[in-house]
Amino acid sequence: MNNSNTHNKRIAKMTFASVYPMYVEKVEKKGRTKEELHQVIEWLTDFDDQKLQELMEENVTFETFFQRASLNPNVHLITGVICGYRVEEIEDPLTQQVRYLDKLVDELAKGRKMEKILRGS
Repeated sequence: MNNSNTHNKRIAKMTFASVYPMYVEKVEKKGRTKEELHQVIEWLTDFDDQKLQELMEENVTFETFFQRASLNPNVHLITGVICGYRVEEIEDPLTQQVRYLDKLVDELAKGRKMEKILRGS
């Protein structure tokens, strides 16, 4: 992915709390639940509901959010296009992690079965 340094910095400085309501809206609009969203986020990051709430109250950036996360060992199984880019080809590690989350939320909103979204785990 030939992504600009400015773009990567902008993503790093965005707060999770500012994007989270959009994730909720996207999945609920398509008939999925906030609980399912949390299940997907927990699979990716190992953050439970309480930890997610703490991170949002702390207003952490995506950079801090993913520094504190324990990424699922099957994260490499997340492939495909998100925002016009193949997620597996994104070179900046943080941008790739944010796009992993975007991809999972997108799959949830599109009605994909939970066992497929969670890559068989």
